[in-house]
Formats: sequence, C-alpha cells, structure tokens
Amino acid sequence: MATSIHSPRHQLLRKLLVEQRSKNGLTQQALADLLGRPQSFVSKYENGERDLSVVDLVELAKAMGFDAGTLVRKVAG
Repeated sequence: MATSIHSPRHQLLRKLLVEQRSKNGLTQQALADLLGRPQSFVSKYENGERDLSVVDLVELAKAMGFDAGTLVRKVAG
C-alpha cells in the first residue's frame, strides 16, 4: 500500500513533531545540532519535503525527550 508524504497521517506526524520541538523551546537549528544533522533536515521533514524513517523518528524522540511509541500510537489513531 503506497502512501503519500502528504497524507493526513503524515500531516499529523509533522504537526506533532513541530509541537514537540516548540514545547521544548528548540529552534530547527538547535534540534539539528542535537541530532548532528543540518538544519535543512528538520525543515524538510517539518514542511513535508521528506519522509522520516523509523530510525529518524527514534533519534528525534531521544533528542526531544518523548516516547516514540506514544507518538506512533497517536498517528495510528
């Protein structure tokens, strides 16, 4: 089953990740620095220009201090 990175679930995932970053008081650059990635990595997934792998999601969860499983359950509905 092919899915678009612009599907409602992808949009929800992006929204929740942006909210978590903002809740933590992090800029895209600050999060990117924690991840050891360029700021464009954060910008592109937040804007729907790239998809995240499970590994990326786990790294984001660790960097921002949230449970990836909880986030996945919210997106799964």
